[in-house]
Amino acid sequence: MSDHLASAGGGVSRVGGTVGYAEAADALLVQYEAVTFEEVHADVLHLVPGVAGRVLDVGAGTGRDAAALAARGHRVVAAEPTAELREHGRRVHADHAIAWVDDALPELPLDRHPGRFDAVFATGVWMHLDAGERRRAMARIGELLEPGGRFFVNLRHGPVPNGRRMFDVSAAETAELGDECGLRTVHRGGRSDPHARPGVRWSCLVLEANEPGGRACSADTA
Repeated sequence: MSDHLASAGGGVSRVGGTVGYAEAADALLVQYEAVTFEEVHADVLHLVPGVAGRVLDVGAGTGRDAAALAARGHRVVAAEPTAELREHGRRVHADHAIAWVDDALPELPLDRHPGRFDAVFATGVWMHLDAGERRRAMARIGELLEPGGRFFVNLRHGPVPNGRRMFDVSAAETAELGDECGLRTVHRGGRSDPHARPGVRWSCLVLEANEPGGRACSADTA
């Protein structure tokens, strides 16, 4: 799905990871909704909380995952900074109880939805952040998770679409950064691209919070 970078003055600015998403929103609606939550997350479904809880979907796109999680009984906050995708999600999944917000990593303040979550999902988001942003984002995820809460990350690898901003981010780096922030890796695997795009593959990780509020990890990028 997609992600913005948060601006220093609050809110989000249409730069970085969101470039190209608003213009392609109609096509992305078809693409995102062509596969199911169960197909995308098949290898980690057993790690999704079975008891209804509080779940955050970061870069929620058109709400495919958010709707599936709401259907499982979870109270879902869907953070999607691209207005065109957010509006598609509200319309297509209007029958699901989803709290939509215009918010994004790395700061992800969630002013209207404070508190911690039992799970956080970031599908096709993390590789939009540069190294410094990823460190700040992981620290923020650690703050947002309940003890024992899980962070589900899907990383895209392969050719970067024209006009998009993506970085080459490895599963190993992501797991190491999570460990520095008090999140231990409970799953690390990979899968082919569900849309069969040439050269595209995915890494799938689940990181679990070891302690309340995560471990204080430095946001220093030096």
